Amino acid sequence: MRISRSTAGTAFVGGALILTLTALAYPSMLGMQNAASGQDRIIANTQWGPLTEADRDFVVRVRAAGLWEYPLGQLIKERSTSPEMKEVSKHLLVGHGRLDAGCRKISADLGITLPNEPSPQQQQFVATAEGSTGREFESTAVTIMRVAHGGIFPTIAKIRATTRNSLVRELADTTNDTVLDHITVLEKTGLINQEQVSFQITAPPKLPQDQTTPPPPQQGAPVRVLPIPEELKDFQTVAPNPSYGAPAPSPSAG
Repeated sequence: MRISRSTAGTAFVGGALILTLTALAYPSMLGMQNAASGQDRIIANTQWGPLTEADRDFVVRVRAAGLWEYPLGQLIKERSTSPEMKEVSKHLLVGHGRLDAGCRKISADLGITLPNEPSPQQQQFVATAEGSTGREFESTAVTIMRVAHGGIFPTIAKIRATTRNSLVRELADTTNDTVLDHITVLEKTGLINQEQVSFQITAPPKLPQDQTTPPPPQQGAPVRVLPIPEELKDFQTVAPNPSYGAPAPSPSAG
C-alpha cells in the first residue's frame, strides 16, 4: 500500500533527514596529503592502471555507504515483519557485504585508506530511523535509502566511463548492479513517495564538510568487516564479481 504524501513527508522532519547528494562523499585528504589539483590527478601508477583522486574517493564512498546501510539492514531484519521489508534487509546485508569485501581487497591492492565509521550525517540517518517504530520506522528507512541510492548513480556512471584502473572499473560495475538491485527492492515496499525522493535528489541542501566526511580510522586499528550473515551466504541478489572472492549465488536461492 502506498503511503500518502503527508505521511511520507514525516520522514523528512528535522535536520537529521536533510539528505544531500554529498551524503556519501569523502574528501581525498584521508590517508593522503591534500593536494590542490583536480580529481583527475594521478596519485599512483599501479599494475591495474593509473589511480586518480576520483578513483580513490569512489572506493571510499562505496565503503562509507556500507558502513551505514549495512547496520540499517540489520535494524530492518530485527524490527520488520513484512515480507517486503525482510527482502530489503537481505539485499542490503548481502549486497553491502559483497561490496565491502571488494572495497577491502581493492584498498589493500591500491594502498587506499578506508574509514571504519560512517560520517556524522550518515550516523544520523541510522539514528533517526532507529528512533522511530512500526510503519514510521519502515517508511523512514526506505525513503532515506532510496534518496541515497538514487544520488550515487551519477558518480558510478562517471567513474565507470572515465577510470583507467581495472580494479576500480570492476568495483563500479558491481556497485551499479547492487545499487539498481537495492532501488528495485526498496520500491517494491510501496513506501516511497517519488516526489519527495526527486526533490531531495535534485535540490539537496549543502552541509558542512565535517558532517559529510567519515572520520579517519585510528592508527593501527583493524579494518572493520561487514560480514554476510551465514544463512545468506548463497542468497541471490546480483551476480558477485569473482575478483572479490564472493561465493557464487545458488540458482535455487532467493
